[in-house]
Amino acid sequence: MSSTQSRSNNERLARLFDIGFAALGLIVLSPVIAIASIAILVETGRPILFSQSRLGRNGRPFAMLKLRKFRPDASDCHLPLTMMADERMSRFGRVLAITKLDELPQLINILRGEMAVVGPRPESLELAYCFTNSSLPLLAYKPGIFGPSQWVFRNESALFPLNVDPVEFYRQILFPLKARIDLSYYAERTLTTDMKWVVLCSLAVAGLRIDTKLAATHL
Repeated sequence: MSSTQSRSNNERLARLFDIGFAALGLIVLSPVIAIASIAILVETGRPILFSQSRLGRNGRPFAMLKLRKFRPDASDCHLPLTMMADERMSRFGRVLAITKLDELPQLINILRGEMAVVGPRPESLELAYCFTNSSLPLLAYKPGIFGPSQWVFRNESALFPLNVDPVEFYRQILFPLKARIDLSYYAERTLTTDMKWVVLCSLAVAGLRIDTKLAATHL
Protein backbone atom coordinates (compact mmCIF):
# COMPACT_ATOMS: atom_id res chain seq x y z
CA MET A 1 0.00 0.00 0.00
CA SER A 2 1.40 3.41 -0.98
CA SER A 3 1.87 6.19 1.55
CA THR A 4 -0.87 8.16 -0.25
CA GLN A 5 -3.35 5.28 0.11
CA SER A 6 -2.36 4.79 3.75
CA ARG A 7 -2.89 8.49 4.48
CA SER A 8 -6.26 8.40 2.73
CA ASN A 9 -7.36 5.38 4.78
CA ASN A 10 -6.21 7.04 8.00
CA GLU A 11 -8.20 10.14 7.13
CA ARG A 12 -11.32 8.05 6.51
CA LEU A 13 -10.91 6.29 9.86
CA ALA A 14 -10.36 9.62 11.60
CA ARG A 15 -13.49 11.06 9.98
CA LEU A 16 -15.56 8.04 11.03
CA PHE A 17 -14.23 8.45 14.57
CA ASP A 18 -15.12 12.15 14.51
CA ILE A 19 -18.67 11.52 13.28
CA GLY A 20 -19.29 8.72 15.78
CA PHE A 21 -17.85 10.71 18.68
CA ALA A 22 -19.79 13.89 17.84
CA ALA A 23 -23.09 12.09 17.21
CA LEU A 24 -22.84 10.09 20.43
CA GLY A 25 -21.71 13.17 22.34
CA LEU A 26 -24.71 15.19 21.18
CA ILE A 27 -27.10 12.39 22.15
CA VAL A 28 -25.58 11.78 25.58
CA LEU A 29 -24.98 15.42 26.43
CA SER A 30 -28.20 16.87 24.99
CA PRO A 31 -29.76 17.19 28.51
CA VAL A 32 -26.68 19.14 29.67
CA ILE A 33 -26.87 21.41 26.63
CA ALA A 34 -30.60 21.91 27.20
CA ILE A 35 -30.15 22.84 30.88
CA ALA A 36 -27.27 25.21 30.05
CA SER A 37 -29.35 26.81 27.29
CA ILE A 38 -32.24 27.42 29.70
CA ALA A 39 -29.85 28.93 32.27
CA ILE A 40 -28.44 31.32 29.64
CA LEU A 41 -31.93 32.27 28.50
CA VAL A 42 -33.11 32.97 32.06
CA GLU A 43 -30.07 35.00 33.07
CA THR A 44 -29.23 37.07 30.00
CA GLY A 45 -31.78 36.16 27.32
CA ARG A 46 -31.00 35.46 23.70
CA PRO A 47 -28.95 34.51 21.79
CA ILE A 48 -28.05 31.21 23.41
CA LEU A 49 -25.32 30.33 20.95
CA PHE A 50 -22.29 32.44 20.16
CA SER A 51 -20.79 32.17 16.69
CA GLN A 52 -17.32 33.45 15.85
CA SER A 53 -15.31 33.28 12.64
CA ARG A 54 -12.25 31.08 13.13
CA LEU A 55 -9.46 29.87 10.88
CA GLY A 56 -10.16 26.34 9.69
CA ARG A 57 -8.12 23.88 7.69
CA ASN A 58 -5.94 25.56 5.06
CA GLY A 59 -6.91 28.93 6.57
CA ARG A 60 -10.53 28.71 5.41
CA PRO A 61 -12.80 30.65 7.82
CA PHE A 62 -15.75 28.91 9.44
CA ALA A 63 -18.31 29.82 12.11
CA MET A 64 -17.31 28.11 15.36
CA LEU A 65 -20.18 27.60 17.80
CA LYS A 66 -20.20 28.03 21.58
CA LEU A 67 -22.77 28.40 24.31
CA ARG A 68 -22.73 32.12 25.02
CA LYS A 69 -20.83 32.94 28.22
CA PHE A 70 -20.55 36.73 27.70
CA ARG A 71 -23.28 39.26 28.40
CA PRO A 72 -25.14 40.42 25.26
CA ASP A 73 -23.62 43.91 25.51
CA ALA A 74 -20.08 42.49 25.64
CA SER A 75 -19.83 42.73 21.85
CA ASP A 76 -18.74 46.34 22.36
CA CYS A 77 -15.38 45.00 23.55
CA HIS A 78 -13.31 43.48 20.74
CA LEU A 79 -10.64 41.76 22.82
CA PRO A 80 -10.22 38.38 21.04
CA LEU A 81 -9.11 36.60 24.21
CA THR A 82 -10.84 35.55 27.41
CA MET A 83 -9.17 36.83 30.55
CA MET A 84 -9.21 35.57 34.12
CA ALA A 85 -12.27 37.04 35.88
CA ASP A 86 -13.29 38.59 32.55
CA GLU A 87 -15.87 41.30 33.24
CA ARG A 88 -17.70 40.44 30.01
CA MET A 89 -18.83 37.09 31.43
CA SER A 90 -22.20 36.55 33.03
CA ARG A 91 -22.44 34.62 36.30
CA PHE A 92 -23.47 31.43 34.52
CA GLY A 93 -20.89 32.20 31.85
CA ARG A 94 -18.19 31.76 34.49
CA VAL A 95 -19.55 28.29 35.19
CA LEU A 96 -19.42 27.52 31.48
CA ALA A 97 -15.83 28.77 31.27
CA ILE A 98 -14.63 26.72 34.24
CA THR A 99 -16.32 23.51 33.09
CA LYS A 100 -15.64 24.09 29.37
CA LEU A 101 -19.30 23.28 28.71
CA ASP A 102 -19.47 26.28 26.40
CA GLU A 103 -17.49 24.19 23.87
CA LEU A 104 -20.20 21.50 23.49
CA PRO A 105 -21.87 23.03 20.39
CA GLN A 106 -18.61 22.43 18.54
CA LEU A 107 -19.79 18.83 18.21
CA ILE A 108 -22.01 20.32 15.49
CA ASN A 109 -18.91 21.81 13.84
CA ILE A 110 -17.40 18.32 13.87
CA LEU A 111 -20.45 16.80 12.17
CA ARG A 112 -20.26 19.55 9.54
CA GLY A 113 -16.66 18.58 8.84
CA GLU A 114 -15.31 21.96 9.92
CA MET A 115 -13.57 20.60 13.02
CA ALA A 116 -12.20 17.32 14.33
CA VAL A 117 -12.32 15.79 17.79
CA VAL A 118 -8.55 16.19 18.07
CA GLY A 119 -6.70 19.05 16.38
CA PRO A 120 -5.09 22.44 17.02
CA ARG A 121 -7.45 25.03 18.48
CA PRO A 122 -8.75 27.34 15.74
CA GLU A 123 -7.61 30.93 16.08
CA SER A 124 -9.98 33.86 15.61
CA LEU A 125 -9.54 35.94 12.48
CA GLU A 126 -8.34 38.81 14.67
CA LEU A 127 -5.33 36.68 15.68
CA ALA A 128 -4.50 35.39 12.20
CA TYR A 129 -1.40 37.61 12.18
CA CYS A 130 0.09 35.39 14.93
CA PHE A 131 0.98 32.85 12.26
CA THR A 132 4.52 33.08 10.94
CA ASN A 133 6.35 30.99 8.34
CA SER A 134 7.25 28.47 11.05
CA SER A 135 3.69 28.05 12.36
CA LEU A 136 1.76 28.22 9.07
CA PRO A 137 1.98 24.40 8.64
CA LEU A 138 -0.52 24.16 11.54
CA LEU A 139 -3.24 25.29 9.14
CA ALA A 140 -2.82 22.03 7.22
CA TYR A 141 -4.62 20.26 10.08
CA LYS A 142 -8.32 20.39 10.79
CA PRO A 143 -8.86 22.28 14.09
CA GLY A 144 -10.21 20.36 17.05
CA ILE A 145 -11.65 20.42 20.55
CA PHE A 146 -8.97 18.26 22.20
CA GLY A 147 -5.21 18.05 21.76
CA PRO A 148 -1.84 18.47 23.44
CA SER A 149 -1.81 22.26 23.50
CA GLN A 150 -5.37 22.28 24.87
CA TRP A 151 -4.16 20.07 27.73
CA VAL A 152 -1.06 22.15 28.48
CA PHE A 153 -2.93 25.46 28.26
CA ARG A 154 -6.25 24.29 29.73
CA ASN A 155 -6.13 27.26 32.16
CA GLU A 156 -4.82 29.72 29.61
CA SER A 157 -6.69 32.73 30.97
CA ALA A 158 -4.71 32.47 34.22
CA LEU A 159 -1.36 32.77 32.42
CA PHE A 160 -1.61 36.43 31.42
CA PRO A 161 0.51 38.69 33.67
CA LEU A 162 -0.97 41.89 35.02
CA ASN A 163 -0.22 45.17 33.31
CA VAL A 164 0.70 43.70 29.93
CA ASP A 165 -1.04 43.88 26.58
CA PRO A 166 -2.79 40.47 26.52
CA VAL A 167 -2.90 40.28 22.73
CA GLU A 168 0.83 40.97 22.39
CA PHE A 169 1.63 38.52 25.21
CA TYR A 170 -0.41 35.90 23.40
CA ARG A 171 1.25 36.62 20.05
CA GLN A 172 4.81 36.69 21.36
CA ILE A 173 4.71 34.06 24.13
CA LEU A 174 1.67 31.77 24.29
CA PHE A 175 0.92 31.25 20.61
CA PRO A 176 4.49 30.23 19.65
CA LEU A 177 4.55 27.73 22.54
CA LYS A 178 1.22 26.24 21.50
CA ALA A 179 2.31 26.07 17.86
CA ARG A 180 5.56 24.30 18.78
CA ILE A 181 3.71 21.68 20.84
CA ASP A 182 1.10 21.05 18.15
CA LEU A 183 3.54 20.91 15.23
CA SER A 184 5.59 18.35 17.12
CA TYR A 185 2.56 16.16 17.80
CA TYR A 186 0.45 16.30 14.64
CA ALA A 187 3.31 15.37 12.32
CA GLU A 188 3.43 11.93 14.01
CA ARG A 189 -0.15 11.53 15.26
CA THR A 190 -2.08 8.27 15.17
CA LEU A 191 -5.71 7.49 15.94
CA THR A 192 -4.56 5.76 19.12
CA THR A 193 -2.64 8.79 20.41
CA ASP A 194 -5.55 11.04 19.43
CA MET A 195 -7.87 8.96 21.63
CA LYS A 196 -5.38 9.23 24.49
CA TRP A 197 -5.54 13.01 24.24
CA VAL A 198 -9.33 12.87 24.33
CA VAL A 199 -9.09 10.95 27.60
CA LEU A 200 -6.39 13.18 29.12
CA CYS A 201 -8.18 16.41 28.23
CA SER A 202 -11.53 15.07 29.46
CA LEU A 203 -9.99 14.10 32.79
CA ALA A 204 -8.42 17.55 33.09
CA VAL A 205 -11.77 19.25 32.46
CA ALA A 206 -13.35 16.99 35.08
CA GLY A 207 -10.76 18.24 37.57
CA LEU A 208 -9.14 14.85 38.06
CA ARG A 209 -5.45 14.63 38.82
CA ILE A 210 -3.36 13.49 35.89
CA ASP A 211 0.09 11.95 35.89
CA THR A 212 2.05 14.70 34.12
CA LYS A 213 4.80 12.23 33.22
CA LEU A 214 2.21 10.11 31.40
CA ALA A 215 0.92 13.11 29.49
CA ALA A 216 4.45 14.26 28.70
CA THR A 217 5.14 11.00 26.87
CA HIS A 218 2.56 12.06 24.30
CA LEU A 219 3.92 15.58 23.76
